[in-house]
Amino acid sequence: MTERDIQNIEDLPDVFPVFPLLGALLFPQGLLPLNIFEPRYLNMIDDAMQGDRYIGMVQALGAGPKHHPEIAPVGTLGEIVSYSETQDGRYLITLRGVSRFQIDEELPLAAPYREVRADWSVYERDLTETDVLNPKFRDELVSEMDGYFERNNLAADRTSLEDAPIEALVNALAAGFPFAPIEKQALLEARDLNSRMECLIALFRMDDAGNGDPKWRN
Repeated sequence: MTERDIQNIEDLPDVFPVFPLLGALLFPQGLLPLNIFEPRYLNMIDDAMQGDRYIGMVQALGAGPKHHPEIAPVGTLGEIVSYSETQDGRYLITLRGVSRFQIDEELPLAAPYREVRADWSVYERDLTETDVLNPKFRDELVSEMDGYFERNNLAADRTSLEDAPIEALVNALAAGFPFAPIEKQALLEARDLNSRMECLIALFRMDDAGNGDPKWRN
């Protein structure tokens, strides 16, 4: 599938479906593979594939009924860039992050899935600006990450981590570590990559203050 090169918020949709998923983060220009099997979301993907191939990823925050959970106020628009169907009727898709958005309003249900109207103004820079990273944070981040691994008896491929581009490393850690939903949301909403890296370092240090026990955040 051909990926779009979007430069202006005027080129982004005002209204689109959203997929609430606890703990799932999609960052601008990042990739997120998804296994879709629930009927209403199969319907959502069918409609997206027949349209502009856009869906919004938002965190389900746990409150509210299971079929209609409370969702975070900020998510990321994703473009479906790969799609396949399994023999048992599931869809395997990959989303490429386009831009973060703030939910202006959630629309009344007109389909089996939820739709929102987006405000793009807060995150307009996602489309055009490239973060200039402060290299001093990388060694600090890796050091704090190592401490987290040691406290929680986790193993890591240090060579891969050290060789990874810093943007990929920061976003992979933010998306992959078992932080609380509110902490993951703070990472998503961080102003830029330097802010996200500082937030990661702070979360690793908070874990250290809690002696590596995730229950301290509950």
